Amino acid sequence: MEECRPILNTGLRGFTVATTRISHVDKMADKLIYRGYLVRELAKNSSFEEVAFLLLYEKLPGRTEIKTFREQLSAAREIPPDLISAIKTRPKNSLPMDILQASTAMLANDDPDVQHQSYSKENSLKMGIRLIAKFPTIVAAWDRIRSGREPVNPSSELGHAANFLYMMTGEKPDKKIARFLDICLILHAEHSFNASTFSARQVASTRAHIYAAAAAAVGSLSGELHGGANSRVMEMLKKIGSADAVQSYIDKELAAGRVIFGLGHAVYKGDDPRAAILETMSKALGKKTGKPKWYQISKLLEKNGKETFKHHKGRDIFVNVDFWSASVYHYMGIPMDLFTPAFAVARIAGWVAHILEEQFAGAAPEPVLYRPDSEYVGDYCGREECPYTPLPER
Repeated sequence: MEECRPILNTGLRGFTVATTRISHVDKMADKLIYRGYLVRELAKNSSFEEVAFLLLYEKLPGRTEIKTFREQLSAAREIPPDLISAIKTRPKNSLPMDILQASTAMLANDDPDVQHQSYSKENSLKMGIRLIAKFPTIVAAWDRIRSGREPVNPSSELGHAANFLYMMTGEKPDKKIARFLDICLILHAEHSFNASTFSARQVASTRAHIYAAAAAAVGSLSGELHGGANSRVMEMLKKIGSADAVQSYIDKELAAGRVIFGLGHAVYKGDDPRAAILETMSKALGKKTGKPKWYQISKLLEKNGKETFKHHKGRDIFVNVDFWSASVYHYMGIPMDLFTPAFAVARIAGWVAHILEEQFAGAAPEPVLYRPDSEYVGDYCGREECPYTPLPER
């Protein structure tokens, strides 16, 4: 009887590696659920701070709870002066995600709950809240430092999203734009066991502190197959340049065997449920800024791209979250190479929730160290073990 061998090199697709109470990606119904709540309802009715609280505490906050939580975030926004001094020494062309990853790890040096750590959920939760608070400050500070400007101190008067925009520009943002960014942060806050979240949980399973796990997640998100798609969408829109050039671009790219960035998803069987919300914001921002071009190109690109792909490939293709977030971030004045760091500003809330769950609230009585098996396929001398030849005889 032929031996049944496992299928390898799958990227763990189709394999369930853990249980979670944090979020559910309903692949067939194209729904995204945070702690039992549809993300579209949260985006419509809540703030990012409320959603972050939900992810951390497993419930929506009451009035007193959200007031306290906002005060905790506001009080933790500043980053240590020695970290500012350190990133000022970095080359101005350093990749923003590299700066964010290094800064995340360095934050541990100044956190008393790391230096005198008792391994507890309470301490890790406090550190996690600090991470959520400080991520926008790091990203905004680096954007100003690399352009020769001094960082702007965080404002205690502004909400999480509005403060992020304020620290980048030095001016209080338009309320509508700040609310749109707030919605973006909600939409990007969590998405189950994607590559960066799995990286965070894998490191957390070793009982590493939360900064180490979060830094690993940032590193994973920096890869172009995971976190770079939104900026590549914007690059594509700029390359197309006008609605008149959309179809010729599609034909050229598909004929060459290339992809239309932002079309196609590894999980959903239909359009990403977050995309429609982002599309509405893109349209509104195009009108508000008097530059509807980017919305118009995107709309036609989605429509014609889907139709042309169906004609050539005989199957449907669907829009993902990066497709519409690109023009939204661009309209907000966020530089293209900060699209992914801005994504991390949102996703840190989900990462923290997963790190806490991995270390303190998993299904097993104790955290389980991730240690997958592998199959050795080396064949260097025609046998399993090679005879050793001393260096002078080689």
